[in-house]
Amino acid sequence: MTERWVVGNGWDAMDGVVPDRLPRVSVIVSHYDQPGELARTLHALAAQDYPPELLEIVVADDGSPGDVVVPEGVTLVRQEDRGFRLAAVRNLGARASSGQVLCFLDADTAPEPGYVRALSRLPALLPDAVVVGRRRHADFSGVAVEVPIVEAAAGRELPEPAWLADEYARNRNLLDADDRSYRFVIGAVIGCSRRLFDEAGGFDETFTSYGGEDWEWAHRMWQAGAVFAHVPDAVAWHDGPEWAGRDGSGVDRANVQTLRLQASIPVPGSSPRALWSGAADLVVRLHGEHSSAALFIVADSLFEAFPRARLLLDEVPSVLADDPRVLVATDDVDARVVWEMQRPVVVSEAPWIVDVVRRLGSGHVGSIELVTDVDSPLGYLRSRRATRRAERWGTEDGFETRRMRAVGIHPLRADPRVEAWVGGWGGVGSFC
Repeated sequence: MTERWVVGNGWDAMDGVVPDRLPRVSVIVSHYDQPGELARTLHALAAQDYPPELLEIVVADDGSPGDVVVPEGVTLVRQEDRGFRLAAVRNLGARASSGQVLCFLDADTAPEPGYVRALSRLPALLPDAVVVGRRRHADFSGVAVEVPIVEAAAGRELPEPAWLADEYARNRNLLDADDRSYRFVIGAVIGCSRRLFDEAGGFDETFTSYGGEDWEWAHRMWQAGAVFAHVPDAVAWHDGPEWAGRDGSGVDRANVQTLRLQASIPVPGSSPRALWSGAADLVVRLHGEHSSAALFIVADSLFEAFPRARLLLDEVPSVLADDPRVLVATDDVDARVVWEMQRPVVVSEAPWIVDVVRRLGSGHVGSIELVTDVDSPLGYLRSRRATRRAERWGTEDGFETRRMRAVGIHPLRADPRVEAWVGGWGGVGSFC
C-alpha cells in the first residue's frame, strides 16, 4: 500500500484515485444489549462488496446481560458492565483487531453493501485521513434482519439531521474543515488508519456517559494533523430517529456534553468565553534576557489580544510573578499554536494577529514567519497540526510556510516608556 500525504486538508487531490493494493480493514461494531439490531448489522457486513479475505469484523460488547451471539468468523470481545463505556469498548475492539484501516460502527447502524469500500478508500491512500460516512435513519420495526438493508430501508426513511447536511454542504464535505469541524464527525460511522489511531491514543476512556467521546477523539486527531473528509457514498442506516428525536435528548444531556468537552477543546466557540481554561490555545515563547519594562509591555499587550494565552520566559520578573499565565520556559511546549517570539514586541492593534492565529493550520498554511515592514524578523508561528504531521512524515511538505508582514505588531525598544503604554498616550513611538 503506497502511503501519501496532501497539503493541509486537501483530500480532493485524491479524487478518483484508488489504492494500488486494498488494505485489510477491521470493522469494530460497538454493542450493548441490542441482539436484533446487531444481527441486522452483521448481515449487512456479510453482504459488503469488499473482498471477504481482507475484511475482519470485531463485535465489542459493553457488558450486555446474557450471551451475545455472533456468526462464525466474527470476533467477539467483551468487557464487564460498569455503566456506559463506549469509548473503552471501542478501544477494546481496536486492540483485538488486525486491520490497517479501522472502521467503527454502532450495532444499530447497518451499512449498505459499498460502505466499507467507500469509507476505507481515503485512509488506505492517506494514513492521515479521518473519514465520516453518511448516517441515515429508518424505522426497521417488523422487518426481518435478513432483508438486504437497502430494501429494508425503502419507504421507511426517517428525517436526517438538517444541521449536519447543511454543514457538509457549506464546508464541501469537510474539505474546508477547521478547528471546530470535529462536531461533524459522527462516531457511529467513522474510519481512520490504525497508524493515526494508535499515535493519537484512541478514545478517551474517561468518557462514561452518552455523547462527546467521538468529538473529543476527532478534535485530538485533527490536532495530530488529520485530514478530515465526509464520504456521502458510505451510507449506513440507523434503526430509529436521529439524536434530537430520541427520549432523553433534551437540554440537560446537551449541557452535560458541552460542559464535559469545554475543558478538552480549547478553541474559540468550544471553550469558555472568559473563564480560565486549563489548556492553552496559544503559547508564546520569548527567550533571552530583557528589561522588566519590555517584558511588562509584551505580556500586557499579548494578554489584551489573547486573554488565555501563556507566555513562557527564561526568567519571570517580579512584576509578572503574580500572573499565572506567565511561566518559566520548558522544552515541552504544546498548544494549538506556538509563537516563537524572536524579540520583545508590542501588540498595538489586535484584530490582524488574532485572525492569523485563529485560522492557522486550518487551510494549507501551517506556519508563518512574521516580519516588520522592513523585513526584520518578529517571530515564527507554527500550528500543532503542522508540527505533528512533520514529525510523522519527516517532511515539511504537509503544510505551507508563509512569510507575512505583521500588522499592529512592533518591536520594542530596550527601554520602552511603560507610562506611555499604560496611559495610552504618545503612540507606538513612545515605546518602540
